[in-house]
Amino acid sequence: MGVRAAAVWAIASQYAGFVIQFATSVVISRFFLDPDEVGLFSIALAAALLVAVLQDFGLSRYISGLPRLDRGEVARCSSVAFLFSLVITAIIAALAWPLALAYGLPDLAPLLLIIAGSYLFLPLAVVPLALMARAMRFQYHFAVNVGGAAAHACVALTLAWMGLSSFALAWATLAAGLAKGAIAQALEPSRIFPLRLDGLRPVLGFGGKASALYLTGALGSRTPDLVVGKLVTLTAVGLFSRATSLAEQVRVLIAGAIGSVFYPAFARIRDAGQPLGPAYLRVCAGYTAVVWPGMAGLALAAWPVVMTLYGEDWIGTAPLLSMIALQAALLSALPLVSELPILLGRMNRLLVLNICETLVSIGLLVGGSLLAGAWGAAASRMVYALAFMAIYLRFMHRIVGFPMRSWCTILAKSGAATLAALAPLALTYLLWAGPREIGTITLMLAVIAGVACWLAALFAMRHPALGDLLRMAAPVLARIPVARRMVPVP
Repeated sequence: MGVRAAAVWAIASQYAGFVIQFATSVVISRFFLDPDEVGLFSIALAAALLVAVLQDFGLSRYISGLPRLDRGEVARCSSVAFLFSLVITAIIAALAWPLALAYGLPDLAPLLLIIAGSYLFLPLAVVPLALMARAMRFQYHFAVNVGGAAAHACVALTLAWMGLSSFALAWATLAAGLAKGAIAQALEPSRIFPLRLDGLRPVLGFGGKASALYLTGALGSRTPDLVVGKLVTLTAVGLFSRATSLAEQVRVLIAGAIGSVFYPAFARIRDAGQPLGPAYLRVCAGYTAVVWPGMAGLALAAWPVVMTLYGEDWIGTAPLLSMIALQAALLSALPLVSELPILLGRMNRLLVLNICETLVSIGLLVGGSLLAGAWGAAASRMVYALAFMAIYLRFMHRIVGFPMRSWCTILAKSGAATLAALAPLALTYLLWAGPREIGTITLMLAVIAGVACWLAALFAMRHPALGDLLRMAAPVLARIPVARRMVPVP
């Protein structure tokens, strides 16, 4: 499968998964669980994910980056995945009661035990998914991810309706892990037993460095709910978690799916001896052209979006969502900061930078939480995004070799397109109805007008991403006679 077809399948997978997860979160938040209940589960999940960052042990990157792969190597990777699933499950289970005591939340322990059980099914999916990605069979990724999301939704909604509170989400996590493992094995079987423990040195060497890198990254990305839950209140962590989740869902909906295609695609470019700079600039152009207006628009429309989706009980999420959405927009200007250094063998330097980034992230988060609660925690994310750029920009410029002037030109054009996209909604707030008064129909009309202005700006500036966007939209445009005549597809 080519890169473009793989990207289409990855996007389809992400859109389908987003629809299922988003609808589930809206229904559960609006009708079944309050911020305290969501906050309790968020603390449990954040603690589990902090440990479970080791679940992959770098196997996906290791398998995708190998020039050649035989059955013996697959068996070794499957064995490593199995052993690490046992380690992760044991660590999470061991932490359950101490964390419950530390937070003074007795229900935290059984929640963590249930979530721990979901990681027993990891070996069924980790290696098959890596093999699918290596072969660019992202239609199989679609089946695995959507199947897992559907299982999660069915169990979560059913148990929430039955009144199981936060435990509905924990059991849904377990169901999703089982479903993904079963589907992955059906599509890309990989034998775990008998265990293959010979010749593990290359796998463990790569996985050890990758896991250290992932762990330091997780300390920065997974600790916000834990910090806010400890330093502020359970309600605050519920609001903060919902804002973070919604911003991440929208970001992934807009462009996150394509990221799974980039690593094997860049591996092919590397193996062919071609420069990575031009391809990287195309990625930057694509991300910023789409993610910037999308996330900035979410920040501007945060109040009516939260009110419409979750209701008045969750309105405290709105200002937090605006700041976290802007953070996501800033981070998209420098994508693949972990993937490309791993691919190019620069993991040692990446690990040092990652530790610096993590210390800055946690420090800003703790300071913001102590000074201004959940609002301060959200505000610290924007400062962290600027620090992230300062830490990684020179490093990425040096190893990838992209022209800095071209990168700045791309950002300038994406910034102009973003302002064009925001103009209709901003003018609506100014001249017609403010964020608290705007109706759903008026909001949708402003969004449609913003999309039209965004497209016009991309054409007017000849944005570098325009060609790629048109090519990806070609199958849809070809079915619309007016669009086929008016929009030239490169």
